[in-house]
Amino acid sequence: MTQGTHLVISTSTELLRVSVRHVLYIKADGNYSQLFLSGGEVRLLSFQLGQIEKMIADQISDASSHFVRIGRGLIINLNYVYLINLTKLQLVLSDSHQGLHTLTASREALDSLKKLIEKSV
Repeated sequence: MTQGTHLVISTSTELLRVSVRHVLYIKADGNYSQLFLSGGEVRLLSFQLGQIEKMIADQISDASSHFVRIGRGLIINLNYVYLINLTKLQLVLSDSHQGLHTLTASREALDSLKKLIEKSV
């Protein structure tokens, strides 16, 4: 498959095609994953987070500049990172539509993310 700017998630009964710029984050939910989009839509996906991570790597040409896995439970779109608070173990993502999305993660995961962003500036 040609790499591009859309993530395509296909099951036996459904095909979801979403622009990378609309994906805020993906959160593990047991054997499923929840896809959070700008504009407030949330989709339940019948794939584990590791499977979604592989789909992103296979389909998105510059996946590492858009997405990063945070700990065991999150994949975030780096373009929406607004605040990293190591003291409160919080990661805040911001989109212009629905405002702020506050997530929690381990200190180690947040510290790694902070260093990654500092290095890219």
